[in-house]
Amino acid sequence: MATDKKIQGTIEKISGPLVVAKGMTGASMFDVVRIGTLGLVGEIIELKGDTASIQAYEETSGLMPGEPVVDTGEALSVELGPGLIEQFYDGVQRPLQLIEEAAKSPYISRGISVPAIDRSKKWSFEPRVAKGDHVVAGDVLGVVQETVLVEHRILVPVGIQGTVENISAGDFTVEDVIAVIRDGDIERRITMLQKWPVRKGRPVAKRLPPVIPMTTGQRVVDAFFPIAMGGTACVPGPFGSGKTVIQHQLAKWAEAEIVVYVGCGERGNEMTDVLLEFPELQDPRSGQPLMKRTVLIANTSNMPVAAREASIYTAITMAEYYRDMGYSVALMADSTSRWAEALREMSGRLEEMPGEEGYPAYLGTRLASFYERAGRAIVLGATGREGSVTAIGAVSPPGGDLSEPVSQNTLRVTKVFWGLDANLAYQRHFPAINWLLSYSLYTEKLDEYWDAKFDDEWSGLRIEAMKLLEEEDKLKEIVRLVGIDALSKDERMVMETAKSLREDFLHQNAFHEIDTYASMEKQFKMLSTIVKFHHLAMDALRKGAPMQSVFNLPVRETIARMRYVEEKQIAQLDEIEARIKEEIAHLIPIGGDSDAA
Repeated sequence: MATDKKIQGTIEKISGPLVVAKGMTGASMFDVVRIGTLGLVGEIIELKGDTASIQAYEETSGLMPGEPVVDTGEALSVELGPGLIEQFYDGVQRPLQLIEEAAKSPYISRGISVPAIDRSKKWSFEPRVAKGDHVVAGDVLGVVQETVLVEHRILVPVGIQGTVENISAGDFTVEDVIAVIRDGDIERRITMLQKWPVRKGRPVAKRLPPVIPMTTGQRVVDAFFPIAMGGTACVPGPFGSGKTVIQHQLAKWAEAEIVVYVGCGERGNEMTDVLLEFPELQDPRSGQPLMKRTVLIANTSNMPVAAREASIYTAITMAEYYRDMGYSVALMADSTSRWAEALREMSGRLEEMPGEEGYPAYLGTRLASFYERAGRAIVLGATGREGSVTAIGAVSPPGGDLSEPVSQNTLRVTKVFWGLDANLAYQRHFPAINWLLSYSLYTEKLDEYWDAKFDDEWSGLRIEAMKLLEEEDKLKEIVRLVGIDALSKDERMVMETAKSLREDFLHQNAFHEIDTYASMEKQFKMLSTIVKFHHLAMDALRKGAPMQSVFNLPVRETIARMRYVEEKQIAQLDEIEARIKEEIAHLIPIGGDSDAA
């Protein structure tokens, strides 16, 4: 809580984004301060006696020793309420579009202060409780239609319960009182605006296990390396391997109702692409612009380094807020490597003992404290709503070296690893997820879910397809050494089927209107068709069918074009199996048996 009397010190030393201030007795860790005559935003990250080390979230050039430092007495917090969706914030929740309008310039003036949520806009509030009702923290007081896609639920704030003494319908600003709740002698006046400290996770009633899949429409992800609702995933890969493209695809197609996209330290032109593309992209489920359910947070490589560290916490706090309403939220962080570099720079300026490769010794703890805030849960409130936050973080290891500290610490705390491969990207294979390196620790539980949907066939198909791809990798070594003629008929068939899996199933065109997304039913039918062709072809070869004739069957062209069959016409895929049987039957010699091969 803010104190009545502001603590005021003076600048002693300035080192880039690190400001050291004297006379800060009574200040607390992680308090927000205003630095210098310009009133730059900063946060206390170290206290020694009356000396505070402050990370400034704005450029510190021009500051001089002796200038005042004022402690606000509040932790770094975000404003939560209607108006977050469609906004474009920086790492400490300053609305960049509103700042541009206020400054009348594309350049952000230092010290400028603009509310994160518009105080003048009126929202139409519809109550969901009545006077005299008893409410607890997390109950829905009423709703506001934030966008055409998002119904914003106004919740009883954490720590408040009691009897509704007054509640009104109508048009209100976020600061207007919409309800009065009485708890004994205490009267609480509720507005639509809340504040929450970014470094503190929002509470839930009960954590739930991650046993429900979050489908993404990307075949390599959903079929082989799935992520659960409320799960965590990392996407490491070298420059140019498609990290940003896969995150755009996940933002567009993942089975989430709200998307929070944070660019922490990426190049400015990548966030510019996001800002320009998302309003143009159509939400596939509603036909509305994707921005109608998206919040963007940017702290690019040309913006203050210290604010990059805060951007991750700002994003996850907003995601938790929408989770508490009962929504499934997908959080995309691009990239946590740049965020870790900001930690390294601040740690170095604080002269802390460095860990591996100069990163702070607490790097793993900070990464874990971020990813552990993801999850599926029964949220606060009497109705038992369920919400989830699924966190997907891109990692940019220098030179694609996955042994470096950020990648290794991320792998320890995330359950899904989608390893991007530069060689696949250079071959124009998208998504460039290497199926031999990647893994998902949710696979076993999610196999049970899909087996129940697909008559206990799903897990068997997936396991057999993975075995074929692994066997192909071993056979490639033999082919490199002695040539393909050294392989037996069975081994040649394995190579052909694995090629079909790679090119006809795993490869996916993000820019093709049909191939960009595949439902789980379509994926099942595609995978089933390829595996059944393999079984029938192997049987035919053993009965004496000519090898090249099997490889060149006309039905193989149909198999290759399965990916372009529209979702409403996927029943056509059921006919392919009959064609396979018919065409292969013509190749088997009369009297052919299993010993004829």
